[in-house]
Amino acid sequence: MNRHSGWLVRTAATAVGTVGVTVGLLATAAPAQEIRPAQEIRNDVRDLGQDRREIRQDNREIRSDRGELRGDTKEIRGDRRELRGDRQDLKNAYKSGDPSTVKDARQDLRGDRRDLRGDVKDRRQDGRDLRQDKGDRRQDVRDMHRDRRDLRRDVAERKG
Repeated sequence: MNRHSGWLVRTAATAVGTVGVTVGLLATAAPAQEIRPAQEIRNDVRDLGQDRREIRQDNREIRSDRGELRGDTKEIRGDRRELRGDRQDLKNAYKSGDPSTVKDARQDLRGDRRDLRGDVKDRRQDGRDLRQDKGDRRQDVRDMHRDRRDLRRDVAERKG
């Protein structure tokens, strides 16, 4: 009987010890769960601020890209005007019959065509940059909405 009672006492003591440790762990875990939502709220607020800064930066880049597009468009218009003038000069050079005048007029026309091609290429690249920046801004706005939703949810969890 002493053997059985020893076994019973050891089992009971182990069970009580396990329950005590479990209760102790639960007691220490409870405050950690209380702290965690507060940290999540701080993180969500920080993320929200970062998203707003990114959106402002994207807006600045979009304005800059639009300005570059306007400038490139003006340059292209000017190059086209110059081309019209160069074509007229070439026509007049042919009429004059002077080979050196024709050669100079052709070189002017060739140079202005090269300038136009470069300006068109720049405008295309600026258009791509503008579309990329708009896409970045859309993504940042989505991130901001997601962070706002997370913040509202974390505040509600903390209250409720």
